[in-house]
Amino acid sequence: MSQPKEEKAAKIPKGIKFLFGGGAGMAATIFVQPLDLVKNRMQLSGEGGKSKEHKTSLHAIRSIMKNEGLRGMYTGLSAGLLRQATYTTTRLGIYTTLFEMFSKDDKPPNFMMKAGIGITAGAIGAFVGTPAEISLIRMTADGRLPVNERRGYKNVFNALSRIVQEEGVLTLWRGCIPTVGRAMVVNAAQLASYSQAKQLLCDTGYFHDGLVLHFCASMISGLITTAASMPVDIAKTRIQNMRIIDGKPEYSGAFDVLSKTIRKEGFFSLWKGFTPYYARLGPHTVLTFIFLEQLNNFYNVYVLHNENAASGL
Repeated sequence: MSQPKEEKAAKIPKGIKFLFGGGAGMAATIFVQPLDLVKNRMQLSGEGGKSKEHKTSLHAIRSIMKNEGLRGMYTGLSAGLLRQATYTTTRLGIYTTLFEMFSKDDKPPNFMMKAGIGITAGAIGAFVGTPAEISLIRMTADGRLPVNERRGYKNVFNALSRIVQEEGVLTLWRGCIPTVGRAMVVNAAQLASYSQAKQLLCDTGYFHDGLVLHFCASMISGLITTAASMPVDIAKTRIQNMRIIDGKPEYSGAFDVLSKTIRKEGFFSLWKGFTPYYARLGPHTVLTFIFLEQLNNFYNVYVLHNENAASGL
């Protein structure tokens, strides 16, 4: 006699996976928003051949605190939260869904398959999240400008409505190509390296599933992702922050940004802001994955009553 269907192990519904992904990213952003602000200011420092505004991350922090106060460190938080609600909800939801789809006999996909899943999830998530990303870049960059040149967005929804009114709806997807490109690099590196690092650490026999394992795997993933994604992140940041001067944009595309940056500021300027970028991406990666793993575990144990279920990452 065949087993009743209800005995089959229940799994986390896809809608809940998307919700947990976005919730984990938003929770992490509350902690790391000041680092995102510093990273963006560092990447824009020296743009257009101007003297560098911020030589180090500490110099940037001191300048922001002096000129804008403690509250200024959280400039753009509403945009950061909306970005996570759109981008991270989509990318982690798609990644965990595809990860489960391509896992066979409780064995996770190989590294190349993980990377491919990450690229797919990142590209779709980035497209969805580009409007919030543009708002975030502009809001965090505003404080570095003279008062008469600032855009002065009140919050992310004010930013979105004004961008549409003043520059047209398509401006919300300005820089979409480098944004999608960055997300493909970030997700291939971040999601695949996190899954792989967790698997390799477990294989050593010194680590067991829990916070210590999640923390170590996240830090490894954050370092790899930072090194791989910074050049395309700088291109994205500068394109999304650029102005139209006399009817002509400052940059024609990502390659134009990279070539001008290398020519005027040097090759290693492509990794300008590495410290705040990693300081932001490392903890954000750690917190996002820890929150996501804990949410998944909570749902498995207390809702599905399945203590042996895998996290899906």
